[in-house]
Amino acid sequence: MTHGYVRSDAKEALAKRLKRIEGQVRGLQRMVDEERYCIDVLTQISAVNAALDGVALKLLADHVRHCVREGGDEKVTELVDAVARLVRSK
Repeated sequence: MTHGYVRSDAKEALAKRLKRIEGQVRGLQRMVDEERYCIDVLTQISAVNAALDGVALKLLADHVRHCVREGGDEKVTELVDAVARLVRSK
């Protein structure tokens, strides 16, 4: 069993999403530098968090489809631990 992404289309889609998030974070830095209204900054932080959650859920779904399905109890435990980390980060 290999780790990581075998499908290049999935890797490219995630890379594109992460680049978009990177731009959002740079925008947040500009907003802070420009002393923009706090509620506007908080709104953008919420958008970045939602975008990161989307990436995490995509990775999790792919992990379940490609690793857990074939990996047995060890991979199920790994999955449960990953979900716990995501939930704790909230």
